[in-house]
Amino acid sequence: MPAGRTVFASAGEEREYVTNVKAELDRCETKAEVIEVWKRHYLTIGHKRLGRLLLGRPLEEILKVRE
Repeated sequence: MPAGRTVFASAGEEREYVTNVKAELDRCETKAEVIEVWKRHYLTIGHKRLGRLLLGRPLEEILKVRE
């Protein structure tokens, strides 16, 4: 796991957080709103996950742990 990234207490907690971020991104109507959401969450879930959320990838794919 990259340095500085938040470690969630459980998979359920991580799923809830990512689901909430997805809902925030879905409500964005302007570029400025997307940037604000991005700034609030990139240190917690990373650029890659945020990008996948923004592109509409399924949560199951985003939350899948690399094996």
